[in-house]
Amino acid sequence: MQARMKNPVMVLPEVMPHALALNAAVEKAGLPQKTLKLVHLRASQINGCALCVDMHARELEHAGESRERLFAVAAWRETPYFTDAERAALALAEAATRLADSPDPVPDAIWNEATRHYNERELSALIISIAVINMWNRVNVTTRQIAGEWRQSAEARKWADERQHAHAV
Repeated sequence: MQARMKNPVMVLPEVMPHALALNAAVEKAGLPQKTLKLVHLRASQINGCALCVDMHARELEHAGESRERLFAVAAWRETPYFTDAERAALALAEAATRLADSPDPVPDAIWNEATRHYNERELSALIISIAVINMWNRVNVTTRQIAGEWRQSAEARKWADERQHAHAV
């Protein structure tokens, strides 16, 4: 396997701080980090983004997520491992990721269930987070970024160090 090109955010490094700022704003909205990462993992599975599936599964594992739940994310409807709030977030993520697959892409039933579990601020963060992960998926899938390779690069180590420092502050 070989990427078609270097990751576009490495070619245009001025993009990265803006994308990271979106994530940072979303993380301050009060949604559980595990819920955000589950949503990222599920959207990435749908979009076939191997880099993001690898990254978010590892992040969830590092955050203490059980293997049982990690293995079941793609079949979340068929398992007892997720809370009602997580199910609402996963359903919204699937609907918002698959916009072209339905004449009513985000049906009222999915929306109403999400509003039962999340206030307006949390729901806003969830929607923005879904949009951002879909952006990353599209960048990585289009350029055929390879799972695991970016994590080993100098840019990734620098990014991880900066991200860890930002969380410590």
